[in-house]
Amino acid sequence: MSELTIVANIHASPDRIDLVRSELEKLVSITRAEEGCIQYDLHQDNENPAHFLFYESWESRELWQVHMNAPHLADYMEATEGAVAEFTLNEMSRIG
Repeated sequence: MSELTIVANIHASPDRIDLVRSELEKLVSITRAEEGCIQYDLHQDNENPAHFLFYESWESRELWQVHMNAPHLADYMEATEGAVAEFTLNEMSRIG
């Protein structure tokens, strides 16, 4: 199995920043406890508070997929429906 890096950019709607931040913060400790999670760090842009970024490292893509299907992710999606203006996710491999 090869390690997987995930970079997820979440842009909250301007009037929903606090909600999105609160829901994202709920994911941190539960995800860090998941099998295969090496690193799961949430960031907020200093100049654009609507922009959040997750930097994640996983033991394998398979274990990350288990995370992606976890109930707490479904709860997050439901709680933030209509509050996220843009979302991009990149699956990456470390090369150096």
